[in-house]
Amino acid sequence: MTPEMLYALRDPAGVPSHPLVFLVLGVLTFALHIAAVQVMLGAATLTLRGAFSPSLHWRRLAQAMLVTAKIAVSVAIVIGVAPLLFVQVVYDPFWYTSNVLSAWWVIGFIVLLILGYIAMYAFYWKNHDIVADGGRGGIWMVLSIALLLAVGFIVHSLTNQMLFPEHWMAWYAPKDVVNPDGHSLHYWHLPRFLFFIALSAPVTGAWLYGYRRYLQGAKETDAAYLGWLRGLAQNLMLIGGVVSVLIGALWMATLPEKMAWFASSVWLLMAVVALAAVVALPLVLRDRIDRGVWGYAIFGAGAVGLIVVGAAREMLRFVTLLGTHGYNAMDYKINMDWYSTGLFFTTFGVVGGVTLAYLLTVAWQAGQSKGLYTPSATVTRIGQWSVGLLIGWTVLYFAVGFFVWAR
Repeated sequence: MTPEMLYALRDPAGVPSHPLVFLVLGVLTFALHIAAVQVMLGAATLTLRGAFSPSLHWRRLAQAMLVTAKIAVSVAIVIGVAPLLFVQVVYDPFWYTSNVLSAWWVIGFIVLLILGYIAMYAFYWKNHDIVADGGRGGIWMVLSIALLLAVGFIVHSLTNQMLFPEHWMAWYAPKDVVNPDGHSLHYWHLPRFLFFIALSAPVTGAWLYGYRRYLQGAKETDAAYLGWLRGLAQNLMLIGGVVSVLIGALWMATLPEKMAWFASSVWLLMAVVALAAVVALPLVLRDRIDRGVWGYAIFGAGAVGLIVVGAAREMLRFVTLLGTHGYNAMDYKINMDWYSTGLFFTTFGVVGGVTLAYLLTVAWQAGQSKGLYTPSATVTRIGQWSVGLLIGWTVLYFAVGFFVWAR
């Protein structure tokens, strides 16, 4: 596949802003998405481990993690749309080709995602009080985790297929016989997939530190439970971090020849340093974890670490496609659209910021209150603003659409 053919597959309309904007947003939203995915996997696994345990500590944690897991799935789905959109903007010749080659799986992964979410809710419906009653219907959570992992594997395969245009014709017409059915996944790299799955252990450990600090803020009286949580969180971060590094090393040792440069790159070094710093942070903070916002800072540092990992992942893609296939995402034709660009950042910063601030404030204050929680006048006002902004955004969206249609 020559560079000229790849450039010919681009959208002739160009992109509505500088390609760097989409690359940066792709990294940031991927990091948020993968964080939600890893929290979901970790929380679901802890739920399965704890729900059937005789230990009250494990069953209490399972109850909390079950709620966390089902919310994390929703967050992962919503945020996961964004990095896919940004990828298809600047890498459209590669992303769309990969999707066409495996079209059956592109549709199928949505079905599997729905079934996985339903299976998790089936377990949730069967377990209203895990602490008192223990777990029921564990097969539903096993099925949910398996289906959600399958969804991740499909997206992993699609993302990797786009990096191998030299094989596209062989996949589309094996032995010179055209096969357009889209029934096959053509490429995957298991160590790479397992690396991101293994990261769910240290990320979940960081999440547990935040959960523990939240309980402390709510004046939790069970000191034994808090101490047990700290030990579990630390083990998840340390042991999970070591396992992730080992799997990452296997990934680097098995890189395809055209990607071998990445194993000795500064980008990999930055990612390793960032992850090591996050894993070491609880050991550095020690008892400060129990004061102020330090308990939450560990998960915040983990999010930053995932952004660094996401940036390294993006550079692996960018440099591989540029160096091996002559495709430069940065020279995409720009057809500047100030309205859509401004609308996006306004939606993200103002509408999303106010709405998220309200939801987080209510969640925080409700958890720190005893008995019935009643929001203050200020919090209520923020909630009213968030609703008003969402209504205004919706009206503006349809008004512009009707205006363009009428012209």
